Amino acid sequence: MLAMIQTRVEKNDPEATSFLGEYYCYGLYGLQSDMHKATKLWEEASELGSTTALDNLGDSYFTGRGVQNNWAKAAEYYAKAAMQGSVLARNNLGVIEGNRWNHDRAVRHYLISAKMGLNDSVEGIKDMFMRGLATKEQYARALQGYQDAVEEMKSPERDEAKRLGFVWK
Repeated sequence: MLAMIQTRVEKNDPEATSFLGEYYCYGLYGLQSDMHKATKLWEEASELGSTTALDNLGDSYFTGRGVQNNWAKAAEYYAKAAMQGSVLARNNLGVIEGNRWNHDRAVRHYLISAKMGLNDSVEGIKDMFMRGLATKEQYARALQGYQDAVEEMKSPERDEAKRLGFVWK
């Protein structure tokens, strides 16, 4: 597996480069965990167009894993990934904005990712609603958007994959 990924990395495959970064991050396939190497690979993959690499870089800067903790830089990477359609990055922008007390912006990000089918975003707005930071209407819109997305994604194939354990939620 590692040899196949490395061959694709040599051909500038953005997703293979991102995967190799994950292998170094977590020490998979016999590689030593090396966050410096992982970060460099994710930077390269992001320049090649990998949304996954942008998500990983955002996570690293948000948590300080392998790099200096920097929420502004995390938000930059998440914003780029969100613009490319990453639902996780959109949710994470909501988290950052909520932590910065920019509640209106947090709700907007959560609403977008909830409508893309991410339950964590519904939970984020629910938490804000329970603390008086989001309205009942915003929570209802997030819940309805999430339910619509889940309904739209239903298929016999997805049900079978879930039954076999290939789908987590």
